[in-house]
Amino acid sequence: MASEATTVSPDAPSAAQTAGPAGGLAQRYARALLDLARERRTVDQVATDVDNLLALWRDDAPFRAFVSDPRLDSAAQRKGAFAVLERAGIGGDVRNLVGVLVNNRRLSALPAVARAFGTLLAEQRGQETAEVTTAHPLTDTQRNQIAARLTEAGHSNVRLVEHLDPSILGGLVLKIGSRLYDTSIKSRLQRLSYAMKGAA
Repeated sequence: MASEATTVSPDAPSAAQTAGPAGGLAQRYARALLDLARERRTVDQVATDVDNLLALWRDDAPFRAFVSDPRLDSAAQRKGAFAVLERAGIGGDVRNLVGVLVNNRRLSALPAVARAFGTLLAEQRGQETAEVTTAHPLTDTQRNQIAARLTEAGHSNVRLVEHLDPSILGGLVLKIGSRLYDTSIKSRLQRLSYAMKGAA
């Protein structure tokens, strides 16, 4: 297997990697990983590993804190991250990707890279992407409910991309295509505040 330094392209991208919708740091790493997986014909396995890694980050608060901790040096990041990946059964190219992010002091970009990979793969597979922002991680039941509502609204073959933002307090913000649905408590409070000011 190729070394980590050459498995996934680092911060200096080629012109092809920065063109079009694949621009940006997370997209560059995601594009490099997808290109490598297509070349090796391991797209399904890599996609599964990326989904599992993103779910782990989303559902495990200590792992989220570890990934975003700027005080850790590369050796500590590598040891901790690889231990988590091994326990989760995640290896191969995704493990190499994490190694490259650690080497380049970009581990905090891991969730963004994972989401960008999912978006690129969804585009390749003709799926729509719905971005869902919540104050707390979604449960499987909530994910199924959102998918059902999207289907009812005429959106089929939708992939959910989840974001956490405690500042919205509760509810959710959903963006699909050019449509934005905002049922967050923060927005409700803002609307109530505007209404009260208007009535004053």
